[in-house]
Amino acid sequence: PYRMMTSRSEYRLLLRQDNADMRLTTKGHAIGLISDEKYDAFLKKKERIENEVERLEQTYVSPLKATPFLENLGEPPISRGISLGELLRRPSVNYELLLALDPDRPQLTRAEKNGVEVTVKYEGYIKRQVAQVNRHASLEGKVLPADIDYKSVKGLRIEAAQKLDAIRPMTVGQASRISGVSPADISVLLIYLGIR
Repeated sequence: PYRMMTSRSEYRLLLRQDNADMRLTTKGHAIGLISDEKYDAFLKKKERIENEVERLEQTYVSPLKATPFLENLGEPPISRGISLGELLRRPSVNYELLLALDPDRPQLTRAEKNGVEVTVKYEGYIKRQVAQVNRHASLEGKVLPADIDYKSVKGLRIEAAQKLDAIRPMTVGQASRISGVSPADISVLLIYLGIR
C-alpha cells in the first residue's frame, strides 16, 4: 500500500487536509461515527466561519483608513471604499493583519481563522474547481455508442484512439479516466459525437 498524496489528487483544491472536517463530518455523523456532541461543536464552528466570511464581505473600510495600511505592506493605495474580504484576497494581506483595520471582530479559534482566510482567499479558484467537478459528473451520463470507430475520429491522438478502442468505455466519464486519454481527446470526442 502507499499513501495517496493530496497533491496527486485530480481535485486537490477541494480535497485539502484543512477542510476534511467540513467535507466528512456530516457523513460521519450520518453513519454513526461522530457523536452528537462533536457534531454540534462542528456545526457551531462551521457557522462561525460562514458568519465571519459574510461579515468580511459586507464590512467596508474607507480609503483614508485602508491606504496607510496597504502602503505599509507595499501595496498600491486605493481611491474607493473596499471590503475586508477584498483586502484579504490580496497576496500580502492575511487575516491576522486585518486586525489593525477591524479591532471589533469576533473571537475565533486558530482553525476557524484559517478556515475564514482560505475560504476568502481562494474562493474564485474553489468555485472554478467545483464547476469542473460538476462538468465531469455530467460526462458520466453521456453514453458512447458501442460501435464507434475511434480510429476514424479526426483530431483524436493515435495513442488515445488505441486505448479507447482496446478498453471500449461505455460513457465519456469512463473514457476520461483512461490513462493516456487527455482532456483534449475528450473534447475531440464530444465534438465528434455532437455532445455539448
